[in-house]
Amino acid sequence: MPTRACASVGVSSVPEVPGRPRDLVVVTETWPPEVNGVAMTLERLVVGLRQRGHRVRVVRPRQAGEARGSESLLDDETLVPGCPIPGYRGLRFGLPAARRLRAAWRADPPDAVHLVTEGPLGHSALRAARALGLPVLAGFHTDFETYARHYRLAWLAPLVEAMLRRFHNRCDLNLIPTRALAEHLAARGFVNLGLLARGVDTRLFHPARRSPELRAAWGAGPEDPVLMHVGRVAPEKDLDRVVEAFRAVRARRPRARLVFVGDGPSRARLERAYPDITFAGVQRGEDLASHYASADLFVFASLSETFGNVVTEAMASGLPILAFDHAAAHEHVVDRVHGRRVPVTGARAGDAAAFVQAAVELAEGFRARPRAREAMGEQARACAAELDWGAVIARLEQYVEELLETRSAPATANG
Repeated sequence: MPTRACASVGVSSVPEVPGRPRDLVVVTETWPPEVNGVAMTLERLVVGLRQRGHRVRVVRPRQAGEARGSESLLDDETLVPGCPIPGYRGLRFGLPAARRLRAAWRADPPDAVHLVTEGPLGHSALRAARALGLPVLAGFHTDFETYARHYRLAWLAPLVEAMLRRFHNRCDLNLIPTRALAEHLAARGFVNLGLLARGVDTRLFHPARRSPELRAAWGAGPEDPVLMHVGRVAPEKDLDRVVEAFRAVRARRPRARLVFVGDGPSRARLERAYPDITFAGVQRGEDLASHYASADLFVFASLSETFGNVVTEAMASGLPILAFDHAAAHEHVVDRVHGRRVPVTGARAGDAAAFVQAAVELAEGFRARPRAREAMGEQARACAAELDWGAVIARLEQYVEELLETRSAPATANG
């Protein structure tokens, strides 16, 4: 086996960057307790920056049930009006607020503005920041092109891409989670790109949280293989392909189980179609960690991710991974070391037959060599241990310092 733990260099190699405390504004249209990778990642960054002495102001839409009145733009959390996102129960997009943001930032200027989402609120914040000459960083978190195809809106994809390119190319720096995505965006005309990896909480997500009681509730004995998927139960996750892989495994291992963790618009259809599959709903914190650790194989067929935090959470939990060679799996999964990384063929279309065959090979291999599953899980855990959130936050600090130094440097005369 390769001696390296991960497919790419771990983010823990980034040194901490000393610097004075900064005043940052984060503008986002998703925030905990909403359950998605963007909200989770953003919470980690904001909490980490605040712990390191920075002031971080968050501007976001008011969530369902939050009372009106907490809208002072000089506070460290600003709630603005929003509207529900069709098809995304519990999520909202923020309404434009450029005039209010411009007035607040003129009265109390931040050092930089970090835009997390590209919705109406993000666009208005970009206009406000540009009008005041404030440095702007932006994250790139969602593959809207792939989402458009899954929701039968492929005709919109070129328009959406053009809009995103205009938005991001007006920012001073765009933070991209993987090298492959950065290369893809650069080839499509996106500029000012920087790599900002994702970390994983290896204390929360840990193999020691494995629960025989939870497995028994799923109808699985100690030797019965449990396949798991964690994420939004929605078309863009290619869940029918996960089910297809499970069916192929079950044809050889009749007591195999499949557990879906999460919720979304496809759940009712899938529950009706597959009554033998366990739908555990949304899980959080230690309950989520226990679900991961109690499975035997993490199966992830999505090609719509810009990263996919669930992959590294599963690795930290000691699970072998079955995924396409894309996003987090491309960055961190070594084929046949941490599980299987199936090549992506065609124009961003996965090879379904190869994916299903890889699931069967893993399940059969684990039965023939019981130690193989544990060994792959241990390797996956070792890889995840390199993905430290502290190093990610330090890299973000470094980007902010470099941006501010560049903007404050005096212009050099030609000749």
